[in-house]
Amino acid sequence: MTSSVNYSEYLPAVAPDVVLVRWGHGEWQIKNVSERLAQWLSTDVDHARGRTPAALFPRAIPSITSLVTEVVDRGQDLTGVKLRLVPDESEFLADIQFAGLTEDYLGQLVRISLRWESIASRQEIGFRNMVGTSPAMHEVFRKIRLYATSDAAVIITGETGAGKELVAQALHEESPRHERPFAALNCAAISELLLESELFGHERGAFTGAVREHRGYFERADGGTLFLDEIGDMPFHTQTKLLRVLEDGRVQRVGGEKSYQVDVRFIGATNVPLEQAVAEKKFRADLYHRLAVLRIHLPPLRERPEDISLLADLFLQQFNARYNKGIKRLTSEAIRLLQSYFWPGNIRELKNVIERVVVESETEAIGARAFTEWIHERQQFAVGGNQSNSVEMQKKPPVAIPYSPTNNHFSSTSSAPQQIPGKKAELSEDDIRQAYRQANGNLSAAARQLGIHRATFYRHLQHLNLHRDDLL
Repeated sequence: MTSSVNYSEYLPAVAPDVVLVRWGHGEWQIKNVSERLAQWLSTDVDHARGRTPAALFPRAIPSITSLVTEVVDRGQDLTGVKLRLVPDESEFLADIQFAGLTEDYLGQLVRISLRWESIASRQEIGFRNMVGTSPAMHEVFRKIRLYATSDAAVIITGETGAGKELVAQALHEESPRHERPFAALNCAAISELLLESELFGHERGAFTGAVREHRGYFERADGGTLFLDEIGDMPFHTQTKLLRVLEDGRVQRVGGEKSYQVDVRFIGATNVPLEQAVAEKKFRADLYHRLAVLRIHLPPLRERPEDISLLADLFLQQFNARYNKGIKRLTSEAIRLLQSYFWPGNIRELKNVIERVVVESETEAIGARAFTEWIHERQQFAVGGNQSNSVEMQKKPPVAIPYSPTNNHFSSTSSAPQQIPGKKAELSEDDIRQAYRQANGNLSAAARQLGIHRATFYRHLQHLNLHRDDLL
């Protein structure tokens, strides 16, 4: 069927770097790639054709498929999207254009043109109160700007400590509601009865201790934005009441008969996969569909190591001012050490450890040695002195999954003052194949078996001229 289409009439005078085609509701497939891109990927054009974007670009940030789907669904081209096709490699700026085929073919065509990121495009290192130059964070910034003008509900996903409330605040500050209230409440921090009172308010005498009427967060956020963190932990009964408010915009206080009209833009955040919670009957399916209109995923810190130095410098300045210190920088060795860590607590954990070394240091530059005691504590925390606890940790992400056989949280590229036992300096093709097969093709799991970071695993593949498809 595809051979009957004359694609040349749909392509621009200068051929794009990637052409994708989809027939009906099938998967997107690579129709063509440019010679320069094939050369950069160490592949050939014929090998790329017919593959899915996920197969050709398995480590792309953001996902090629998600970008293409957004272009088609919204009917708008994307320009200047920061895109990284291979970890630890250069970034591109991508222009993505939709070119629908004739109705006779029931197909869709998308073309992607790539250009090297210019120096000028690197100037944005932050957005609102967030810091990051990685493609993953620029995708978050882009979505915030895109979604801020809408009143549709937004779900922010991400691990604990990744900064989900900062994303919610940025959405509010960029929106037409920015002069109205922003109210934030953590659903996991209070009991069910108190949660309903805090959300919807209560009347005097509604329960023991209710000595006066109380305006809930919905009323306090009227005209503005309400942010509910850890919404996946909300009790089922409260979910029913929340759904009712979101559907008709009216709030009835606990113990009251009168309802109040409110105008609130709703943002929820969760570190629990809501789809899984729905399948387990812990989260209402109708509430999920009501909330999951727009979604922003905040990547964990370990997936954007290039942002760690920026964040560390920001926290260094903050704690210098707080504790009247004159520390000027972290050494490159210290930065490499921080970049090798798994960061189960994400940005919150990074901020805490920077505060610690600032308080403890008396020098102008903080080196890797300043983190020695912290490293030892993290290693002990991973092992936990209890093997059953260590096994349980591996079953329940986002708690750190150890990188090495010694159950520490550092990758094999760590600049820690002491050598990590069990570290492999060189990996053979057989080592990689065996780990990859034992992990059933899961690259992250294979890297953990070998005691290395995923990016390091990928570099070994390139060094040995191996492709993931050749390992199984």
